[in-house]
Amino acid sequence: MTTAWTPDATELADRIRSKAVSAAEVVEEAIRKAEALDHRIGAIVTTDYDRALDKAKAGRLSGPFAGAPFLVKDLDPYKGLPTYYGSRSMLGAGPDAEQTPYIDAFDAAGLVTIGKSATPEYGFLPTTEPMGFAPTRNPWNLDRSAGGSSGGAAAAVAAGIVPVAHASDGGGSIRIPSSNCGLFGLKPSRGRMLPNRPSTWSIDLSVSHVVSRSVRDSAAMLAATERDDADAPFAPTGLVTAPLDRALKIGLVMNSGGGRAPDPEVRNAVEGAARLLEDLGHRVEPSALPMDGARFGMDFTILWASGAADLLAGIGQALGRKPDAEVVEPFSLAMAELVGQLPPDALPAAIERLNDDMRAYGAWLTQYDVILSPVLGQPPVELGYVAGWVAFPDLQQRLNAYVGYTPVQNVAGAPAMSVPLHWTADGLPVGVQIAGRVGDEATLLGLAYQLEDARPWAHRKPRVSA
Repeated sequence: MTTAWTPDATELADRIRSKAVSAAEVVEEAIRKAEALDHRIGAIVTTDYDRALDKAKAGRLSGPFAGAPFLVKDLDPYKGLPTYYGSRSMLGAGPDAEQTPYIDAFDAAGLVTIGKSATPEYGFLPTTEPMGFAPTRNPWNLDRSAGGSSGGAAAAVAAGIVPVAHASDGGGSIRIPSSNCGLFGLKPSRGRMLPNRPSTWSIDLSVSHVVSRSVRDSAAMLAATERDDADAPFAPTGLVTAPLDRALKIGLVMNSGGGRAPDPEVRNAVEGAARLLEDLGHRVEPSALPMDGARFGMDFTILWASGAADLLAGIGQALGRKPDAEVVEPFSLAMAELVGQLPPDALPAAIERLNDDMRAYGAWLTQYDVILSPVLGQPPVELGYVAGWVAFPDLQQRLNAYVGYTPVQNVAGAPAMSVPLHWTADGLPVGVQIAGRVGDEATLLGLAYQLEDARPWAHRKPRVSA
């Protein structure tokens, strides 16, 4: 592996265990980096520096990542900090008194949370530009989006503030910012991880994990936070530590479900990945999504919008009035209005078809071990291009062209990863997506190690970095 420009969480924890450096020194350094850089990239919405230093100095840390600095995404409660959900409607929120078993697992792994990372309003959009907060900028180019909804996490890791950060993915929100920021990002299977915030959606789309610079950090974090109870839907993956040792049959999907061809730079990234995979001994052949892409996109939008409508209804109950543009963003309001215009049977019918799509995905993956595709239709877009204040019809068109690849695995409940294998001529990262069978994170991680060894990325340093 090419030498990294900054240590990953595994290396930092090893240094702390060997007493080459103390946990307090590592956390102090992360805080210094945050104070020096975050005013430029807007990755952190709430800091917890005093408690983090006290925790690091107490000398009671244990676990695989003991002493490594960390951020929790601001869609999840962390004891003692407020959760704003990227929304002006929550700016008066007090500190949370409880957190979920999933977040508990981060503490048990020895991670030291120094704050909470930025997210778009309620995680709805693939860019992190909430109207109540500063935009999150891409450390590779400050005029570009870091992605979303885990944009703050990805920007902080890419810039070297923290080595790894919590992220979640309901339609691509781990993979999209990983692609935009030159990171590795694995979305696990539905049900793989310890319980997190409960879903009110008819199909549970979202799953949590992390964004990281190295594959080994992501693999170790999966082992530390996955379910291993008797009722878990899958046998534990355990700690995957080595590259794959067998050849795979790989389906290559280039165009999105709607038949749209990706940007030439994205095509170059995917074609380059296909050649690399073939050089590694894998068999790659063209394939296509096993569902009607245009219909899938509409059904996913109906499901996504229904979640937005439910959230806004809850905000309205808390406010005692219907939310307006002073409280939530135009996109959130437009999503709720879209649901109000649908016939009563639209959501049940969409869910029935999406369940059919789940089964079609499972059948498709009996033909292939994994699927290679773009993560996004374009390289990182300019800030404002898919922001929540763009007129809704224009924004829908832009989203359809930009985010046409990642939601399939959220509906199917399948694992998928963004691997940073390509940079454009002007220095922007472009990830490629590799998706697998439901429950088969082990194959993806083994393949990721193989790709990391063959085409390292950890030496690449963004323009804005620690």
